[in-house]
Amino acid sequence: MSEQTAPDRYISFCGIECDAMADELIAKLEHNISRQTGAQQWRDYFTQKRVEQQKMGRDNLHFIGNQTNPLYEYFEDCGDELATALLYQIEQECC
Repeated sequence: MSEQTAPDRYISFCGIECDAMADELIAKLEHNISRQTGAQQWRDYFTQKRVEQQKMGRDNLHFIGNQTNPLYEYFEDCGDELATALLYQIEQECC
């Protein structure tokens, strides 16, 4: 009988839906920006960074890995606890 444990990125990324979680977090980011939630400086910053991301052909997980701390600050500024929790999960499991 095998013991079932939580996914562990140090053993394998199998069973961890990193790309799906990253896409969901970016959707939350875009939603907050489109609703003009949080400070204008953050909305401008992430709008510019998303353009750069697309020009460089980087995926969403790569973007999140490079923007983790600013994303925490922005989601805190927005009061978006769900996005903050998802970002934490991505950081722990995927980055």
